Amino acid sequence: MTQRSSRLGSVVLHGALALWLVLASTPILWTAVISFRQYVDAFSSPVKWLAPFTLENYTRLWIDQAFYVNFFNTALVTAGTVTISLTVGCLAGYALARYRGSLGFWLLLVALVFRALPHSTLLPSFFTLFNALGINNHLVTLIFVLVAINQPFTIWMLRSFFVNIPQELDEAAMVDGCTRAQAFRRVIVPVMWPGIVTTGLFSFLLAYNDFLLSSALTNAGNMTMPAAIASAIGAESEALLMQGVAGAVSITLPLVVLVVFFQRQIVAGLTQGAVKG
Repeated sequence: MTQRSSRLGSVVLHGALALWLVLASTPILWTAVISFRQYVDAFSSPVKWLAPFTLENYTRLWIDQAFYVNFFNTALVTAGTVTISLTVGCLAGYALARYRGSLGFWLLLVALVFRALPHSTLLPSFFTLFNALGINNHLVTLIFVLVAINQPFTIWMLRSFFVNIPQELDEAAMVDGCTRAQAFRRVIVPVMWPGIVTTGLFSFLLAYNDFLLSSALTNAGNMTMPAAIASAIGAESEALLMQGVAGAVSITLPLVVLVVFFQRQIVAGLTQGAVKG
């Protein structure tokens, strides 16, 4: 009886999971399908399942609308944000994990409060300040803002990974002749690698998917992909709408490739904090 109940529960669980996967993936797959069709065929009623496929939407988007400029803007902003956030976050997280005083707790608490603030409440201050300094509409400015918003979360997350690493590893490395910096670089960072990859992925997603800050702090020439796509999808032109659909597929594909490529490191970082005895 117990074995039969276990099998029944397993079947129900797998069936529910399969149903969830179908429901979650259907909008994404359907968006990918209609991105290769003309507007008349994509939104016809009834649906034309055998409508011809075309690359016209992607050609107009990437060549005529110079979407490759938005792609390079996104790549630059994302790389800069992730690099700075992880560098500062690793150093600060390691220091706070090894610090035993009460000051570290209050620093983390202030950082958490700052991270909890909605981006829209910070935007007016950033916009006014950057306009006064004459540094608005620059990608470096956008990177600075995204790092400032993302850094508290990065420090919190990396500190939680560093706390789970025994301090004896540091001491053993220094007994063998390493300085504190060498012990951190040669011993702690390799052990922490899954945690760093996991934190880097969250930083990547913040910068890559940002719409509000990019659209408000940069002009049309410096916009990232989400802001550029939003303007196309909201247009009344049928051609621009289909280019927006093609852009939505274009911006999703790198995320899928990234998650698949770093799947093992992400799972390891989320499950056990990269602790290796």
